[in-house]
Amino acid sequence: VLENFVGRDFLPRGSGIVTRRPLVLQLINSPTEHAEFLHCKGKKFTDFDEVRQEIEAETDRITGANKGISPVPINLRVYSPHVLNLTLVDLPGMTKVPVGDQPADIEFQIREMLMQFVTKENCLMLAVSPANSDLANSDALKIAKEVDPQGMRTIGVITKLDL
Repeated sequence: VLENFVGRDFLPRGSGIVTRRPLVLQLINSPTEHAEFLHCKGKKFTDFDEVRQEIEAETDRITGANKGISPVPINLRVYSPHVLNLTLVDLPGMTKVPVGDQPADIEFQIREMLMQFVTKENCLMLAVSPANSDLANSDALKIAKEVDPQGMRTIGVITKLDL
């Protein structure tokens, strides 16, 4: 979903929990297209495959390569003539069963991380749910309803329509 705002494929993909740290994505309208990470001062990425690789490497640097999580954000700026000035945050999805070296309380840790962001009044939530699951059981919608009972800050997004 976030890649559609940018018009480029740059986020890591895979099964299970892929987003293991918050990704603060700042879109900046600019005549030229490139990306910059806060942790790579002065380096401009023009190849968005390299952006994906850097997200993966920076995630593993803090969380380990075995599916650990961390609330420490990765800050990425994307400059492009095709974007609006906007800041988005990609957060880990809810998971209930720990894998790899994830802690036994992984569900609680992710929930706490999510709450740091979604409880802010200026936060607009994209509650993303796959089309092949029952919306009544959507963790994203449950959290959204908890922090935004009137739905004034929530947009429901259904993905994986091809499943």
